[in-house]
Amino acid sequence: MQTALMIYDGSAPVDSDIPRTGGVPLAPAGFAWPLCGCGGPLQFFAHLPVEDGVLSVFLCQNDPGACEFWDASSSANRVHLFPREGLRPVAVPEAGLTLLPTTSAIRTHVVTIDPEDACGEEGIEPDAYDLARSGWKREPDERFGKQREVLGSLGGSPSYLEDDRLPACPSCSGTMEFAAHLEEGMTQETAMNLGGQLGYVFVCRPCREGAFLTD
Repeated sequence: MQTALMIYDGSAPVDSDIPRTGGVPLAPAGFAWPLCGCGGPLQFFAHLPVEDGVLSVFLCQNDPGACEFWDASSSANRVHLFPREGLRPVAVPEAGLTLLPTTSAIRTHVVTIDPEDACGEEGIEPDAYDLARSGWKREPDERFGKQREVLGSLGGSPSYLEDDRLPACPSCSGTMEFAAHLEEGMTQETAMNLGGQLGYVFVCRPCREGAFLTD
């Protein structure tokens, strides 16, 4: 069982084309900064290069708790799947809570765990993401708070998410493919407010649609 964890890797330039949280989004020419149903601009959360493009994740933080950023069908979040070519930094709106205080670089680290070695209740399949986070904590160079360095994972399956919460593509109505987990972040300065929950990024690759929810 292998899981590609996303690990905090220090600071990064705000407009770098590397996996990161924070900074400014890179998008094709003509891209308009997304707005929430409340009228305010969404906050840019993550830039995640993937095999067939770049996932760009936005959430509303203008009035945390008032706008339902945790709901995949809400206008309070947005996920874009951009092509890799022709991306450029997007002009940031002057008003609203649009950027995280710091930009955090991400590196991937593959954790391999034998499910038979995992301790779990009989008859319950161990969760791959949970096992990987525990495996990272047990890696060499143990230190206090090491597990908070895990900023999520790429690919695999959604952790402990019921089937009835899997989002449908707004274009083709098919069930979207899971793309990434996103944790809030390392510290108050680097973190996105997810209400203490885990973020899930989904994508419909044929339609190039995306969705976000928390659980």
